[in-house]
Amino acid sequence: MATNATWTVVFDDKQIINQSEGIAYKILNDDAFWNQSKFSNIWAIQYGTSNLSDEVEHRDDTPHCSYAEADLGDFQQFIDRWNTEHAAQPEPPTEED
Repeated sequence: MATNATWTVVFDDKQIINQSEGIAYKILNDDAFWNQSKFSNIWAIQYGTSNLSDEVEHRDDTPHCSYAEADLGDFQQFIDRWNTEHAAQPEPPTEED
């Protein structure tokens, strides 16, 4: 699997990780999204890495490939779900609190 990705998606965990922020969220309330047939053979995605041929890892013996080659739709679909979950998180307390 590729290293130094900007985003990581782990399908079994229904988890999206913003690597630059170091924040991961499990998106558990969206089974319709995770159960799409286009994702059925995808194990994980390492998006935004320098090794594009290693961005998408499959469950079977299908060779790793770039996100574009996997034809999974715009990656923004994952970023939007992460952003929604991030916005729903409570604000951390400040020193004044």
